[in-house]
Amino acid sequence: MLHIRYFFERHGFSVCSRLAELMGIRVKNVRIFFIYSSFFSIGIGFIFYLILAFWLKIKDLISTKKSSVFDL
Repeated sequence: MLHIRYFFERHGFSVCSRLAELMGIRVKNVRIFFIYSSFFSIGIGFIFYLILAFWLKIKDLISTKKSSVFDL
């Protein structure tokens, strides 16, 4: 079970860890929030999670493409 958990933590989108770091709370609490919200709202929490994941991925791609003036 731990092997599966570590696999998803290494290859996941890291939305929960970024949100937890931004808000200053534990990652476990953010993950539990997404799990409960997806159960209670019939998938809206999961859709919100995917939107955040893709938004963070695009943000990372844009920020890495910016080059410095000194790189020319």
